[in-house]
Amino acid sequence: ALRLVGGRSRCEGRVELEQEGTWGTVCDDGWDISDADVVCRQLRCGRAVRAPGNATFGRGRGPILRDEVQCQGHERDLWECPAMLEHDCSHKEDAGVVCSEHQEWRLSGGRDGCAGRVEVFFRGTWSTVCYSTWYDTEATVLCRTLGCGDVLQRPAFTHTLPGKMTYMCGSLQPSLAQCHWTFNKSAPCYQSGAAGVICNGTAS
Repeated sequence: ALRLVGGRSRCEGRVELEQEGTWGTVCDDGWDISDADVVCRQLRCGRAVRAPGNATFGRGRGPILRDEVQCQGHERDLWECPAMLEHDCSHKEDAGVVCSEHQEWRLSGGRDGCAGRVEVFFRGTWSTVCYSTWYDTEATVLCRTLGCGDVLQRPAFTHTLPGKMTYMCGSLQPSLAQCHWTFNKSAPCYQSGAAGVICNGTAS
């Protein structure tokens, strides 16, 4: 079993694997984009965008199960890659990955981080979100994800970034990434403004 921990979505975080019922981490010695690529593909998260070390996503606990991992990048899973089982590492060297299917959000141009135009980081670039399907459900999911309480208003803006994302949430999901989304499809965005939100909380 393999998972990513400490990131902002299931496609970003510290690499942890399970061995004989115990979860452990991977040391960042020799950790690179080819190794991260195998992890991202194994988790159906696309390709690797970054392969950060130095416990970027926090220090793990438990044993350090792999060191000097040397994937070529075509392996089906991390177990197939040559690696050292002995190590001279500590958890401050835990390896992480950021995959292309990772999504994170920010609000820009408002009074603080809890108000403004909705922007999403996806496949290595920031994009705007289309207003055509931006209702209270979608706005509420985002406000709560950002720790900003609930939605007060949903203003519309103009698109100023090249990419466009559309979200449709049938119910209150834990994050917009778990709703139905489409990226850079023109039809739902045609003549639509960019989504904005004003949440009732304030950025701490």
